[in-house]
Order: sequence, then structure tokens, then C-alpha cells
Amino acid sequence: MMSIPSAVEAVIKKRPFLEGALVDGLINLSALARQLKPDVEKIVGKEVNDSAVIMALNRLVPRLELISTMKVRKVVENIGDVIVRSDLSDFTFVNSSQLYNKQAELLHQVHEMKNVFCTFSQGIYETTIVVSDLIKPLVNEIFAGEQKIAENNNLSMITVKLPSDNTICPGVYYYLFKELAWDSINVVEVISTTNEFSIVVSDDDVHRAFSILMEAKRNVEVKEI
Repeated sequence: MMSIPSAVEAVIKKRPFLEGALVDGLINLSALARQLKPDVEKIVGKEVNDSAVIMALNRLVPRLELISTMKVRKVVENIGDVIVRSDLSDFTFVNSSQLYNKQAELLHQVHEMKNVFCTFSQGIYETTIVVSDLIKPLVNEIFAGEQKIAENNNLSMITVKLPSDNTICPGVYYYLFKELAWDSINVVEVISTTNEFSIVVSDDDVHRAFSILMEAKRNVEVKEI
């Protein structure tokens, strides 16, 4: 049988926005305890009183703060360049036997073009291509026989350079994407490598998204001071 503190932590972990608000001290613990009580009782298999849940929350918050400060914040404050690229579109196609050859053909035709962006993100069943608007006609021509799932235009990309230890620190992406979600920024696509990630957003959202990411970095630096 799970203990009350463990049950409270399990419930909080299923609600990431709640976890962030607890760390920032934005929630009344008594009110939160009353809200969490039914879920906690279901996990522990017995009735619990409000004071036991409040005590568990009081013990949990400092640990959440410690994890956030010592790991995630250390990575975020060492974020490198943040680069914005505009005039992009993305296409998503169903994976097929000919799709790989057509990707190679597209790359062959654009590899000597200056200031042209082209990247592929391959899933199990579909592939997304993010390209500069300049080569949209070329994409439509080469992939004319493929089954297109979606096409989005008027997009921009923000690329963030991460420190090398980001891969061993859980919560880095959550910390950054939480800030975007709080401001209702819709992320159209996410592209990542080991030490950098890119988000594709609407042109209407790119300035706000850029400001939010830079502000997240500055807020960490201020708190560390």
C-alpha cells in the first residue's frame, strides 16, 4: 500500500502545471489538499484527512524546488544562441517506398542553394519536411505523387542551443515548453538533436515565443543570483 506522501507526489507528477505553480508558491496548500484528497484516498485505499495531505505537500515543495534549482535551472541558464528563421512552410506525407528517393532528390537540388532551409523529421508512419518558402514549388513538384497529410504555411523556426549536459537532466524541455504553453503559444513542429532543439510556430507567434524563451533564461539567472 502506498503511503500518503508518495500518493500526493504521484498525483502532483501527473499535473505538471500544478507542480510548477507549487514551486513558484502560487497555490494555497489547504485548498489544494482538499482538491487532491479524493485522488489520494483512491491510491492509498482509505480515508485521509486534510492535514495529512497538507503535511505531505509541505514536505514535497522544498524537494521540488531543490530539483528545479539544482538541475533544470543550471541547464537553462547556460542556454547558448537562440536563432530565428522565418519564411518557412511544412509538409507532412505518408511514408512510402518512394519517399526516401524523393527526399534525396530534393536535397540534391537544393544543396548548393544559398539561404535555403530544408530538414526532414521521419516518424514510423509519416514524414514532415520543413522548408524555406523559396523551394515550396520544388517540393510540390517532387512529391506530387505522394499522399500529403498536411501543409502549413507562414511559419517561423526558433532554434535553441543547449549545453551538453541537457541530455542527463530530466525536465529541461518541460521547463521551456511550460513557459510557451502558459502564453498559449501553439508549437506546430518540434525538431531536436543532441544539443539543440527547434520549434516551429506561426509567424504571428514567433516574436512572443522568442521573448518568452529569452525571459525564461533571464529569470533563472536572476534567481541564481
